Amino acid sequence: MNLRAVVYCRVSTKEQTQNLSLPTQRRECEAYCRREGIEVARVFMERGESAKTANRPELQTMLAFCRENKKRVQLVVVYNLSRFSRESGAHHALRGMFAGMGIALRSVTEPIDESPTGRLMESFLASIAQFDNDVKAERTRVGMRTALEAGRWTFQAPLGFHTGARGGPSLVHDPEQAALLRQAFEAFDSGRVTLAALRERLRRKGLATRHGRPLAAQTLRTFLRNPIYCGRVEVPKWGISVPGDFDGIVSPALFARVQARLAGRAVVPTARTRNHPDFPLRRFVRCGECDRPLTGSWSKGRGAKYAYYHCPGCGAVRAKRDELEARFRDLLARLQPRAEYLRLFAAVVMDQWRERQKESRVERARFTRQVEALTQRLDDLDDAFLHARSIDKLTYDRQRDRLREKLGLAEVAAAEATGEDMDIAAVLAFAETALADVVRLWDTAPPDQKQRLQAVFFPEGVTFDGGNIRTGATCLAFTQLAACDGAPEGLASPTGFEPVSPP
Repeated sequence: MNLRAVVYCRVSTKEQTQNLSLPTQRRECEAYCRREGIEVARVFMERGESAKTANRPELQTMLAFCRENKKRVQLVVVYNLSRFSRESGAHHALRGMFAGMGIALRSVTEPIDESPTGRLMESFLASIAQFDNDVKAERTRVGMRTALEAGRWTFQAPLGFHTGARGGPSLVHDPEQAALLRQAFEAFDSGRVTLAALRERLRRKGLATRHGRPLAAQTLRTFLRNPIYCGRVEVPKWGISVPGDFDGIVSPALFARVQARLAGRAVVPTARTRNHPDFPLRRFVRCGECDRPLTGSWSKGRGAKYAYYHCPGCGAVRAKRDELEARFRDLLARLQPRAEYLRLFAAVVMDQWRERQKESRVERARFTRQVEALTQRLDDLDDAFLHARSIDKLTYDRQRDRLREKLGLAEVAAAEATGEDMDIAAVLAFAETALADVVRLWDTAPPDQKQRLQAVFFPEGVTFDGGNIRTGATCLAFTQLAACDGAPEGLASPTGFEPVSPP
């Protein structure tokens, strides 16, 4: 009886589907089968899929075909082992699956078979394919790093640029977008426009992200901080900071001035000056008029010194230190969750946690019972075939394979149903202690901890216009407490106040 085989051909990228790679593989595989007297049962053509994973459509179809026809297919024929898999672990896993069906692997260009020498050669060649794949990946990284160190941009062109032609600069300006971005840098440098106003101006002029979305505030800040716009290539993770081979959209001097304005200073301060113990809110509270961070300083009066926070940009905001810090404490106090609601919140979370743990135990027990039942069914099937002889071999094999698949899935589900191991009571106790008196927590914290607490409580910062202190967002703990339903009677707002909207 002639051997029957399935032929598997693969290319790794969409572009390769346009050349002769797939037809060449198919022709060589079919010629090999004719020479060896092997009948081709079916050909599977994998277009544009990586061999580093087994999640390939045609491979999955081929596995199903072989499973259904394992008595009528004896071989899988490939052009070479790298077409089958480029990762040694995946190669041996796939090889084991086919071996379990009684199907062997053959390569047109490589001497592998079921002999000890052939199996050794197969393992060696699979490892070589893995090594080749790793070398290519490393070569790509090295080549990319070398190009970046030479000032060539190797990633997707950022907003305002297009990828340059081969042999020329790596980036070229998009005339319309580059002009708008240059205007944005110049407008912000003038000090006469806030980030919010600048964002709205750019939106009206049609500047959007590559996905067509309007620029968010954080996105605009990111653009203004990106050194690529002054013609520099910087990749911090590789320690690369070099002049680019392309023209910047703005001059280095303009870019430096914008960075100073974004930071609210002309010179980058040290950690000591930024966390000055006399002025914990400096560079954290922003001016309500021009959006620049306030600074703090002492002024001399008649026989005494007075501490002030003030805006170094427009000068419109100036406040005594004690007055501004009192307003900040008042904001914290208004955010302070009521004690009874903290207890209610902790109780609700604990109840939900216990419910989740209970559900996990129920799910695990259910899947454990499935595992036990499937194991018993396999034992019963063995008895029916081996001892009672009440079923034939074909029925036995089909039922056994189906039950083994179900058993494997049930075992995985049982393992995944295990609840998360966490001391939730300790976590809630710590959170309740920390949130019980946020004003005292901030007052008693050392200067550097004050800065961290401020950033946690108000991730988008706060603004002060000389009269009102406002915030657009609070930390997740306050937000979740304010958003929860089911507060007891008398707690119209869970935190005891209505959130203050930004101007």
